[in-house]
Amino acid sequence: MLHTLLTSPFKCDVAAMVRLFSAGDDVLLLQDGVLAALAGSHALEILLQAPISLYVLQEDIDARGLSAQISSSAITVSYTDFVALTVKNPQQMAW
Repeated sequence: MLHTLLTSPFKCDVAAMVRLFSAGDDVLLLQDGVLAALAGSHALEILLQAPISLYVLQEDIDARGLSAQISSSAITVSYTDFVALTVKNPQQMAW
């Protein structure tokens, strides 16, 4: 399943969200959700403990001027990669 986080991790319960993930799920951070990939953030620590693949949309990182602050633990992807993730995961959940 592909989970997309569009809202700031400061406006949602990331720990509750993670409890709904299954092993092998993909999680894509986009729009204000990219804040969850900030190096050293509490949200990132929670996400990295889950058995998921964590992706973050490069265009949204750039739009917010956060390139230097995003953790290398999250895989940066383009819109083309985003489309590939949606094809790979027919089931999706937006947060």
